Amino acid sequence: MDAVTAAKYPFLKESARFLKDTGPSLDQLVESMAYEQARLRGRDRVMEALELGKIDDHPMTSKIDAVLELLSYPVARMIVSAVADPQFVKRYAISEAKKADERLRKEEIPFITNVAEEFGLQVAQEDRGLAVDFADFLRFSATMRNKDWKLVNQRMIRGKVLVTKIRLVRLIQQMLTDKISSELPLEVNETILSTFASDIDEIKRILEEKREQYKAKGMGRLSIVRFPPCMRKLLNMIQSGENVPHTGRFALVAFLHTLGMDSEEILETFSSAPDFDPSKSKYQIDHITGEISGTEYTPPECSTMKSYGICFDPDELCRRIKHPLSYYRKKGRHFRSG
Repeated sequence: MDAVTAAKYPFLKESARFLKDTGPSLDQLVESMAYEQARLRGRDRVMEALELGKIDDHPMTSKIDAVLELLSYPVARMIVSAVADPQFVKRYAISEAKKADERLRKEEIPFITNVAEEFGLQVAQEDRGLAVDFADFLRFSATMRNKDWKLVNQRMIRGKVLVTKIRLVRLIQQMLTDKISSELPLEVNETILSTFASDIDEIKRILEEKREQYKAKGMGRLSIVRFPPCMRKLLNMIQSGENVPHTGRFALVAFLHTLGMDSEEILETFSSAPDFDPSKSKYQIDHITGEISGTEYTPPECSTMKSYGICFDPDELCRRIKHPLSYYRKKGRHFRSG
């Protein structure tokens, strides 16, 4: 593997071997003045993920540029690990995966299938196209919010789902998000903590400011303490960047809308999620609230929530009601009478 390819896809095993064979030791990367530019680029990589939700392209016109870019990846992982904030880990993982998605779209299919198979996704040639096992498709498309990703809308042959090159890359993006999220945070030593102390402090400060800003906005006139456990859980999952099925997002949006939140307020509520995409989220919210579909949807009743697997931690009141909206209203009467 050459330096440029390794730098573009630093998460691959072959890239790691390239770095091990040609790169500095961990101590040199963290402490030596010779690698100060790599540390600065790693810091920029992390800040781009934090502030922009994506990682910018940096020109690699020479081998030196490529090596610098490659070295920035382990540096970024050290900094993210030192911060050790679960929500930030998720945001960073999503940012790295989005960048990989952009780059993989420009690659030839054999290279893309090799990447997929390294992650455990076997790709077959079926009907003169690409195909993946339906179980893998279901697993890695669970967070795709567009109905076009539903299994019933796929072409299948012999137990496999036919996919385009772009869809295969999108599946890889989700796999890479899961991979990086599961690997971090790494253990970090005192040298790493000392070297990146100011960066760690700055990132923690920014994260806290973002959380305070969100708390200040709150939920407007709605009371979170009156939410049923299922809706509190779904809201927390979305804001933490966890995988939430389409049924869960639908239920929460419909719940908030029925209680009086407009589309912009709901969009603002979702904006703190690490994987927040304004345009996609707005389209989905506007569809559920009836602004573009002509139909205002209400949240599913409790029995349906259970069948979807999104009924979480039911309490005593849950056992006496049949709909999440009833929970909110009964809780309100309880507070007023108390």
